[in-house]
Amino acid sequence: MAKIGINIATGSIQKEDAIVGIDLGTTNSLVAIVRSDTREAIALKEIDGLSLVPSIVFFDENNQAQVGTAALDKLLTHPERTIYSAKRLMGKSYGDLSQDSHFFAYKIHDDGSDALVKVQIDDQFYSPIELSALILKELKSRAEHILKMPINRAVITVPAYFNDTQRQATRDAGKLAGLDVLRIVNEPTAASLAYGIGLDPKEEKTIAVYDLGGGTFDISILKINQGIFEVLSTNGDTYLGGDDLDRALVMHWKMQLEQAGITGNSSTLLQALRLAAEAAKKQLSTSDKASAVIEGIPLEITKTEFESLIQPLLDRTLQSCQQALHDAQLTAAQIDAVIMVGGSTRVPAVKNCVRDFFKKEVNDSLNPDEVVALGAAIQADILAGNNTDMLLLDITPLSLGIETLGGLMDVLIPRNAKIPNKAGRQYTTSKDGQSSLLINVYQGERDQVAHNRKLASFSLRNIPAMPAGLPKIDIQFLLDADGILKVSATELRSGVAQEIEVKAQYGLDDSMVEQMLLDSLTHAQEDMQTRALIEATTEANLMIETTEKFLINYAALISDSEQALTKTQIEKIKQAIQDKHKDAIQKTTEQLNEVTRPFAERVMDSALKDAMRGKKIL
Repeated sequence: MAKIGINIATGSIQKEDAIVGIDLGTTNSLVAIVRSDTREAIALKEIDGLSLVPSIVFFDENNQAQVGTAALDKLLTHPERTIYSAKRLMGKSYGDLSQDSHFFAYKIHDDGSDALVKVQIDDQFYSPIELSALILKELKSRAEHILKMPINRAVITVPAYFNDTQRQATRDAGKLAGLDVLRIVNEPTAASLAYGIGLDPKEEKTIAVYDLGGGTFDISILKINQGIFEVLSTNGDTYLGGDDLDRALVMHWKMQLEQAGITGNSSTLLQALRLAAEAAKKQLSTSDKASAVIEGIPLEITKTEFESLIQPLLDRTLQSCQQALHDAQLTAAQIDAVIMVGGSTRVPAVKNCVRDFFKKEVNDSLNPDEVVALGAAIQADILAGNNTDMLLLDITPLSLGIETLGGLMDVLIPRNAKIPNKAGRQYTTSKDGQSSLLINVYQGERDQVAHNRKLASFSLRNIPAMPAGLPKIDIQFLLDADGILKVSATELRSGVAQEIEVKAQYGLDDSMVEQMLLDSLTHAQEDMQTRALIEATTEANLMIETTEKFLINYAALISDSEQALTKTQIEKIKQAIQDKHKDAIQKTTEQLNEVTRPFAERVMDSALKDAMRGKKIL
């Protein structure tokens, strides 16, 4: 018997389990969904009307976790056992955080290596992935409670500036929380969807998304045309956000406390200052003055003083805005709309500086805390097949490239590159008179093509006979929105061209992709050493071939002793190649360079004089 689910929150029939949009934030996180009856994106709210879940995890004495609002109060009472801003730790090593570790009230474990950080609670260690998974599990449970249905699939957002390690860590956290993460998407792209920009297929706009959240800052320049979102450029700082605005005030008030005789860096004092600073920041959005009492000492800050404290941080965001415009080859005047995202954009000074920079009013009509989650829900709705009017750019799960000399993989389109995508590079021949070039296309992350997956092979024929290195062969990869890879090769001097189509991801399921990625990590050091050996061997063989031809062509101008010394050195290189000793290969190749340099220069001088007399150079 078929089961029919009814969404209690909306009263509508649910054909299958919903796909939710999740904003996993530094300070707060939340879940959103598109209502199946009104097609409206809404943030899921409990009876108290709150949609935000504090991104905080508290561990009691038995290491049982409390998440969200239940953990919020523990910041003051048990700061050493309460984890906040875990998102800032994602994909970071202790070395990345060492200078700022004293700002965290909890203990960040330092094992003296470049390994990813872990948080220590008593004798237990927690990775940022595990901490984020606890937050996601709370969000999953919250959504299931509100919707009265199981939630197994989600779209999760990340800052556009997150690197691959941080994105993969977010995906892993989702899996650990029991969620099938269908897509990791950029927060600015999600925000633009929430504002409805791009919903009209006829609309064409270039927009800037200024996203100042609790712990990260992003500026993205997006071009929207016929429902297609294209990221022209991104910039930002994974270590700049509302936390830093609070910290500026914390340091200001800490100095006042020290002047009043209150010193120390206790966790309780720092947390009290942090919470007071956050409250003051919010108060100054509507008032000219804010105050607090810490350790019995009254503290005050005026709106003007606060804006002066945070101006250096705002200037840093504007520098990123300028760089993003430069990278997109645009001016501020060419931006059609500016979208404000992130709770920290409620600060009037932030809005004012962005408005003055772009010289236009900013768009902040939506709740800045909810806008990213709403956009994620819209993307989830598209993935569910409920909105076919929009096309979202996907990413390629594995790198795409061609085989080069020595069986090495030369990547043209790296993994996680946005689709559609285009990339090209110029190559040449390795043999004199070579009339065809075999082009092998591969997919994978290993340095040797033997460990990657071959997608296609084709030959560029009828190349005019030329000396090795003279032909210019331009190879272009074009990956379209459907994941179809078009590979073209053109010999630029003659115009000879060839093109094929490849279904880049055909036959690869998620487990195969994951295994290939795991293999690339497991064998990373071995692959680096192998690649270095192959590159050294390839260079040495080319040097031997060139030198041997030179000895034959210019035998009359090279003495017997020079011939003998050169041949002896060549044998030394061949022995090093046979021994597969990279350093020896490089050293003997350099020595061959030194041995041949005197007579090579003499031969070239002689050839140049002959050319000036009208004689032909070989």
